[in-house]
Amino acid sequence: MTTFSILDLVRVRENGTPRLALDHARDLAAHAEDWGYERFWVAEHHNMQGVASAATSVVIGHIAAGTKHIRVGAGGIMLPNHAPMVIAEQFGTLAHLFPGRIDLGLGRAPGTDQTTAYALRRSFNNADNFPQDVLELQAYLSPGVEGQRIHAVPATGTEVPLWILGSSTFGAQLAAQLGLPFGFASHFAPDMLMQALDIYRSRFKPSAQLAKPHAMVGVNVIAAETDEEATFLATTQQMSFTNIFRGARGLSQPPIADIETYWSPMEKAQAMRMLQLSIIGSTETVRQGLNWLIRETGADELMIVSDVYDHDLRLRSFRLIAEAMGVLPAVAAAAD
Repeated sequence: MTTFSILDLVRVRENGTPRLALDHARDLAAHAEDWGYERFWVAEHHNMQGVASAATSVVIGHIAAGTKHIRVGAGGIMLPNHAPMVIAEQFGTLAHLFPGRIDLGLGRAPGTDQTTAYALRRSFNNADNFPQDVLELQAYLSPGVEGQRIHAVPATGTEVPLWILGSSTFGAQLAAQLGLPFGFASHFAPDMLMQALDIYRSRFKPSAQLAKPHAMVGVNVIAAETDEEATFLATTQQMSFTNIFRGARGLSQPPIADIETYWSPMEKAQAMRMLQLSIIGSTETVRQGLNWLIRETGADELMIVSDVYDHDLRLRSFRLIAEAMGVLPAVAAAAD
């Protein structure tokens, strides 16, 4: 049975603040665990004024403290930006604070531009060391062995579950080789999705963490009362992607009535290629779209992005998604 999870962008919106974005993420997570979602992840981004999750482990602590049982984690930590020991220390600490609830998804991309990477005191060449860094991090999280001289205190023995994340076949191959769950970033880079899933499943080797492949697929979903309203709300994300191409990554903007007045034909083509795996519409439209995606990919889990400007409407979107897929518990449905 496919499970459903949330990737939150912790978007700072116009006339908002980073604190408001962080509190909205925590509030969404609290609702999500009542609505049947499996996990709630945030991602590492740097030098982006519209995203408040740069200090990812701190944000995870904030969210986990406001929830009770939903898994909380990174989707992901961009490991080339960090020493593996430091990440082990951070997530080992989280594992002690919130036992059995912390996930650690790992990405190979720097998640930023070259100038910002230098400001992080890291190099783009660090991506070449990604497989070795994953193994080093895994060792720090494993039980200690006799003669071990370096320990990532208090990470030793916490065995925080690792995930490999990616938007190409590289991550699929590594996840298969290491026997780790794999998440594909098809919510912004869908072109190689099916190829990556085939490679992951066909080459998977069981490990101590995972006996059989577990494939997570990222998807943009915006649910509303009608298809027309959902299409209107989706313009917030469409403008965000357009702004990326313009080199003007800013705050989240409210939706607009006519997106054609905002982007050029070339910008539209670029944005829609990246956003082609998007399901936008009423509850029934969302149900049909997600069922189709599950049939096509065989996904064990869907990681859902619902980039809606207004917080209350974003809550409604995730509630309608849960209703559409039958994961919303009856008690929660009655309460809402």
